[in-house]
Amino acid sequence: MKAAIYRRTGPAAEVLSVEDVDTPDPGAGEVRVRITASGINPTDWKTRAGLTGQDPDSFQIPHQDGVGVVDAVGEGVDDGLVGQRVWLFLSAFGNRYGTAAEYSVLPVAHVRPLPGDAPDELGACLGVPAVTAAHCLLVGGVGDPAALRGRDVLVAGGAGAVGHYAIELAKHAGARVVTTVSSDEKGELARAAGADLVVNYREPGAVERVRGFTERVDRVVEVALGANLELDLAVAGAGTVIAVYANEPNDPVVPTRRFMVANATISYVLLYGVPSAQLEAAVAWTADAAGSGALSPLPITRYGLDDVVAAHEAVENGAVGKVVLVP
Repeated sequence: MKAAIYRRTGPAAEVLSVEDVDTPDPGAGEVRVRITASGINPTDWKTRAGLTGQDPDSFQIPHQDGVGVVDAVGEGVDDGLVGQRVWLFLSAFGNRYGTAAEYSVLPVAHVRPLPGDAPDELGACLGVPAVTAAHCLLVGGVGDPAALRGRDVLVAGGAGAVGHYAIELAKHAGARVVTTVSSDEKGELARAAGADLVVNYREPGAVERVRGFTERVDRVVEVALGANLELDLAVAGAGTVIAVYANEPNDPVVPTRRFMVANATISYVLLYGVPSAQLEAAVAWTADAAGSGALSPLPITRYGLDDVVAAHEAVENGAVGKVVLVP
């Protein structure tokens, strides 16, 4: 099969290549999926660049997320899955065969059915972004999406991948959502996702606009804790949970006393280390929402597999929406 691989970490142009490798067979508890689209996340290029300290032991096919059709199953897996369209998540986590290839082999626990009328673009966008968003909304005592009904949620960076799905999932659960963005263009994306109020945080009066929406939010889905601390604390109160899913170049200084006075909580979210029961709850909610038509694709930029270097560089440079490889 044709696959993008790297044998050492480093810059995309220096370490990524497209080669013919043996098509893997699924082992016990695994499925093989013919990939029709492979989504690229920031963690994919960071891992390839060596920023996460993970070096391949032989070769690595990158990318955690994707969509495709099951074409073979291993021992102990239901034969009825063959021919089913599925979306994949955490495909390259502890696994050599990520989705940047014509085929991926992975545990059956890491695939979910894709609704028949859902486009490949949606399937390629789920996985890390949507499941992260779901966990951010559930972590810290919520547990059940039904508990979000009637609650107020602040989503920082509502035009980003996680932000997009945080808005859609929160609205699907019946919450009211305010989101912050950095431009009018991104504001339109956040409104299209269903946000009740969109605030440009670069304009004067951002805090006042959010506080005009609600005096206290129940939950913050946060992409930049250090940059947004003042806004978050301005609308935090007893029981507020700030779920932080992204890091920053410099660790922010957390004003512990102010959080104590507010009786607010910070929960840090890294999907790759989420306890299995909590991960399954987030995946199940994401799958249910996708099945009910509540989730939509991000704006898509497509690259062919041979252009994997350009695709990685686009994500590394902050491309808006989702960059997808089509094998």
